[in-house]
Amino acid sequence: MRLRFSEEQQDLRRAVRDLFASCATEPEVRRLMDTPEGWDRAIWSQIAAMGLISLAIPETFGGDGGGWDDVGVVLEEAGRSLLCAPYFSTVMLGVNTLLASNDPAAQRDYLPDIAAGELTATLAVLEDTGRWDEDAVALRATPTSTGYRVDGHKSYVIDGATAGVVFVVGRTAKGLSLFAVERGAPGLRCTALETVDLTRKQARLEFADTPARLLGDEGAGWALVRRIIDRAAIGLAAEQVGGAQQALDMAVSYAKVRHQFGRPIGSFQAIKHACADMLVEVESARSVAYYGLLAAAEPDSDLSLIAGLAKAHCSDAYAHVASQCILVHGAIGYTWEHAAQLHFKRAKTGQLMFGTPTAHREALADRLCPAGRPVETLDIH
Repeated sequence: MRLRFSEEQQDLRRAVRDLFASCATEPEVRRLMDTPEGWDRAIWSQIAAMGLISLAIPETFGGDGGGWDDVGVVLEEAGRSLLCAPYFSTVMLGVNTLLASNDPAAQRDYLPDIAAGELTATLAVLEDTGRWDEDAVALRATPTSTGYRVDGHKSYVIDGATAGVVFVVGRTAKGLSLFAVERGAPGLRCTALETVDLTRKQARLEFADTPARLLGDEGAGWALVRRIIDRAAIGLAAEQVGGAQQALDMAVSYAKVRHQFGRPIGSFQAIKHACADMLVEVESARSVAYYGLLAAAEPDSDLSLIAGLAKAHCSDAYAHVASQCILVHGAIGYTWEHAAQLHFKRAKTGQLMFGTPTAHREALADRLCPAGRPVETLDIH
């Protein structure tokens, strides 16, 4: 497995950073935070025209045939700028679901429109319990003469109120399965949720005898969902690295210009140590996230293990760096007017997505040390 990005990917990073520097400025982010949709279709068209949505979509469906490591480059830059757009939901959840489903008909119907920027998508797994496990799924799907009908609800759905198609995890007589529900379907009701992080909208979806389309094989849904979530967790880790880097940059810049007692606060030992610790956390998180992205692009990688490590480490690193950024700024960092609080809120909500860091560490511990197996016999290499 190669452990560094290619020159083409570095060129992609520079191009994406330039794009977001013009269309995802802090004033623009704040403007979109106050809109019901949370994103601008004109900006979305720019992102699509640059080919960023189609990176991981095969060429046969109108994409560029790239990999998830390419998408990770975009996500890292999106995290830096707190991009207000349905990029994560559409690509890491929507496209990821379609590709994992191995459903050629659904891929033909949805992927070309997604690649062109004409359709947004998301994945709905959680319900009101907020639990990321198989037993927590209560939404029911019933077969009909024309397809399926779903009844129940989903909560905390990223960009759920605006997505053109929602991929839903539901329970049938054969087990958990994946379904596609298109926007405006009869019986579908979308309610925007009030969230801490206003840069990423979430919604509660209610389904009442709503028409749905089966993706892939009935009863095979949870195995697909686990792989989708693992890959999405790695994408989130890349995004968190970008946000953590931006928080570190803001703290260092402020420490250089803010003076107390006639000298820059960055010259004080306490601030130096705080910034040094932040740097270590950012760089370690970057290493983990990059390894995860490259693993996601390899078919034979141990994706579940690597995803848990990336999610646990990068979530905590971003949250800690964002909180330290506020402390370095002092009182101004706590105010609504400063960008530090935006990163802190994004970091704290990100900790809960796809399972908490604690849950992932417990799963890793159980995997490395199964019940009844002595610790000294473990092979961790």
